[in-house]
Amino acid sequence: MYNVRLGSGIVRFAAISDKGIVRDVNEDSYRIITGQDGVPDTFIIADGMGGHSSGDVASNMAVDFAKDYILNNPEIFSSEDSVLEGIRNLIEEANRAIYEKASQSKETLGMGTTFILTVVLKDKLYIGHVGDSRLYLIRDNTIKKLTTDHSYIEELILNGSITREEAKNHPKKNIITRALGCNETILVDTLTSPVNKDDIFVLCTDGLTNMLSEYKIMEIILKNDDLNYSCNELVRLANEKGGEDNITVIIMKKS
Repeated sequence: MYNVRLGSGIVRFAAISDKGIVRDVNEDSYRIITGQDGVPDTFIIADGMGGHSSGDVASNMAVDFAKDYILNNPEIFSSEDSVLEGIRNLIEEANRAIYEKASQSKETLGMGTTFILTVVLKDKLYIGHVGDSRLYLIRDNTIKKLTTDHSYIEELILNGSITREEAKNHPKKNIITRALGCNETILVDTLTSPVNKDDIFVLCTDGLTNMLSEYKIMEIILKNDDLNYSCNELVRLANEKGGEDNITVIIMKKS
């Protein structure tokens, strides 16, 4: 577990990535930027598309591209006036790089990845995402999903075709409608969230959320103040439930 300073307080964080029980390869990737002078602390997760060639290549490319881009352009990401545009540009350029790489060989043709990035700046999170990896906020003993999945199921829910309860067992629940590397251009969602004392943010891939309910995720995290323990316990329970996909979790808590 690590500490970083955020505005008027300290953010503690921990992270874990596990291939699960079913998959042979971990196609999830994550990177954390912290302790760099003049560079805001940043948390990044990517989930290579399951069933597609070289998902691990795509996810690693995405997180490495993002880390290099931020470290090479710290002034963009350390200013409230430019950080969201910087995030959007970063994701668009990462998409182009992965798309070009995918077209170079049969081994990488069709590869893609979800992507979510959070920049911590002056008591606020700045977020950009594509796909169905998620960001949750736990505040006042409630959990709220801050991001909207770019998925076939989410579209059905939003247009009223099915309920969230029905979505849990839908045969097409793993189909995503946006991913880096699949098209030459990409539509990026950006948003912000204030960070209050005792707020907990959870970045994760669907290997966690397909196995555990949002309430169970919150229960595990609130039950123990050790964030490393919570990360390990979430992975253990997801694997106990079947471990059908790779599992990556980053937990951040403001104190």
